[in-house]
Amino acid sequence: MKGFHHIAIRVKNFDETVRFYRDGLGLKERLAWGEGDERAMLLDAGNGNGIEVFAGGQEAPAEGTIAHFALLTEDCDGALRRAEEAGATVTVPPKSVDIPAETGPVPVRIAFVRAPGGETIEFYQNLKSGE
Repeated sequence: MKGFHHIAIRVKNFDETVRFYRDGLGLKERLAWGEGDERAMLLDAGNGNGIEVFAGGQEAPAEGTIAHFALLTEDCDGALRRAEEAGATVTVPPKSVDIPAETGPVPVRIAFVRAPGGETIEFYQNLKSGE
């Protein structure tokens, strides 16, 4: 394995979802293909990772095996503001927490939103310098 490449989401409103990630959160279009309900776009989420958006989805189902995905940011509060301005609903406001790892506490700042497509996104900021 070389690492994580992308997550894929199928959404009911393709254009709204693309606007949210591209225009609202600032992700760049890497690839786009197809027409109508066969449209898809891979957006660059940084560090070689991506979010692949597929058209033709239904209403967002209740939480399945993937509870959420996290986007790494240097400014959790700013990312949350941009997401909210782009149409997301805040589900957990920003908070600083210590993840109780076996190697010692890992200080992070996190926040959660429900995106217009129905997916849950965590904004994850490392508070320990150098990580």
